Amino acid sequence: MPTPAVQRVLVVLPAWNEEHSLPAVLGEIREHLPDVGVLVVNDGSADATSAVARRHGVPVLDLPFNLGVGGAMRAGFRYAIEQRYDVVVQVDADGQHDPRDVPRIVEQLQHSDIVIGARFAGTGEYDVRGPRRWAMQVLAGTLSRMAGTRLTDTTSGFRGAGPRAVRLFAVHYPAEYLGDTVESLVIALRSGLTVEQIGVSMRERTAGRPSQGPLKATVYLLRACLALLISLTRRRTVVGQAEAVVV
Repeated sequence: MPTPAVQRVLVVLPAWNEEHSLPAVLGEIREHLPDVGVLVVNDGSADATSAVARRHGVPVLDLPFNLGVGGAMRAGFRYAIEQRYDVVVQVDADGQHDPRDVPRIVEQLQHSDIVIGARFAGTGEYDVRGPRRWAMQVLAGTLSRMAGTRLTDTTSGFRGAGPRAVRLFAVHYPAEYLGDTVESLVIALRSGLTVEQIGVSMRERTAGRPSQGPLKATVYLLRACLALLISLTRRRTVVGQAEAVVV
């Protein structure tokens, strides 16, 4: 059996006002993932996020204003294409994602185009209740049927994209509100890509405050359900066409 080619891995951190959390996150990545590339996408921060990343020797893409995670990740995917990376793993800049889980995500990408680090897959103690949980169950149920496999955490931002997904997302990754989670999976699945998940544990933020409290998070998820309905009506994207545009 031939040995699989070594893939170049890029960890992309979309960052908005994360100057206080970035040093610890970048330190962990350097300690546990010495062989991967790292990119910080400064999403219009008003603090020293960009300067902190550069002091740690990490390349930075500075967006002129806040585009949200979707816009930041699209820039990251385009950077990956330009720098000839095969795999992109999204890691939050707030310290909630454990870099030690990245190799597990990359390994699973040998069998799937997209791998989600899921909070509700038998690992860790993360839990939500009430309307938030109901909305997440609706999203997970619909996307599980599309994917042909059980997905429990379709709004997780901890995820990896293999070569086909990187080429697709460099052109078609949705930059609008909620597109980085729900609609990106719809685009991938309707383009013939495969999606799986692995269980991960989430941690508390290392610094700063979350952008959403419980009420806002509930509204976010209810809007995500609406975004799912809208995305299902959009025209299907063909992976071959996306590759033709990028390469």
